[in-house]
Amino acid sequence: MKPGVVTGAEYTELVAACKEGKYAMPAVNISGTNTINAVMEAAAQAKSDVIIQLSNGGAGFYAGKGIPSAHDGMVMGAVSAAQHVHYLAEHYGICVVLHTDHANRKLLPWIDSLIEQNAKFHAANGKSLFSSHMLDLSEELPEANVATCKEYLQKLDKLNISLEIELGVTGGEEDGVGSDDLSDSSKLYTTPEDVWYAYQELQGLGHFSVAAAFGNVHGVYKPGNVTLQPKILKACQDHVEAQLGDGVSNPCDFVFHGGSGSDEADIKEAIGYGVFKMNIDTDTQFAFSNGVHTNMQKNPTAYENQIDPETGKPNKSTYDPRKVLRAGEETMVSRLQEAFEVLGSKGNSIAGA
Repeated sequence: MKPGVVTGAEYTELVAACKEGKYAMPAVNISGTNTINAVMEAAAQAKSDVIIQLSNGGAGFYAGKGIPSAHDGMVMGAVSAAQHVHYLAEHYGICVVLHTDHANRKLLPWIDSLIEQNAKFHAANGKSLFSSHMLDLSEELPEANVATCKEYLQKLDKLNISLEIELGVTGGEEDGVGSDDLSDSSKLYTTPEDVWYAYQELQGLGHFSVAAAFGNVHGVYKPGNVTLQPKILKACQDHVEAQLGDGVSNPCDFVFHGGSGSDEADIKEAIGYGVFKMNIDTDTQFAFSNGVHTNMQKNPTAYENQIDPETGKPNKSTYDPRKVLRAGEETMVSRLQEAFEVLGSKGNSIAGA
């Protein structure tokens, strides 16, 4: 497959390759060119394909906090980031999936605007800006959740864009979507019946993936607060397979939200049950910021004085923002190598195949 952003049939082929090869791609939330470039650099080093995604807040930050309209900023930031990846991804020699993360009902206007932008890009370039979009209506009743997802899947399919839905609530908070209150753990586990209901309603309308909750949370919490139960994914797959009766194993394309801080054994087990994508945001945020912090600690005086008070020499070469930001990129790249290794995607890029 040609390196670059994959959409439509190429995207579904990549998903199938992950499931057949028993590995998953990391899905990394980004906020600017530094984090985008770090993800592509890391993927190129690992010879792995990768998913680059934006939350509504990440998209708004990408556009710049000076944009007067928060909505316009989220739209323009997402479009600008996508164009950046389209322009550079093929030169990194890997396949990239472009995705938008958690959009609840109040954020549907953001998705509506992105559908318009996708249509314009598709008309000019023969492919859409994004590979997939996510609707997170998991806090609503299944009927309302799936009905809206059904409506949007039909719109997206016309542009060869996949839809990611959420069934069951992923704990924690992601850019204003969700809550840090983990007291009601029953909501953290998806039922096979809900997955089958969604599958019945959405099959044949376009490609979709399911973020099924099995105790996963956004962020990293004190051990013992939540318990991952990957076997819930197996139960869901087995139930759908039995209903379909065609003998195809792992018929659902599952995604794993809240992957940061997860136990390696749980990750590998989830992949065995049809997970092709694992979100990693908290760990990569920490890695980037930690790299910046460590770099600044090496010569803290340089960040307080343009001229060194003891030597009288300029500190410009030290406080040059490129030096600091590059340090963050390097630690993010390093952390992602661990993710590619654990997920099994290292060396498995289908670019150029």
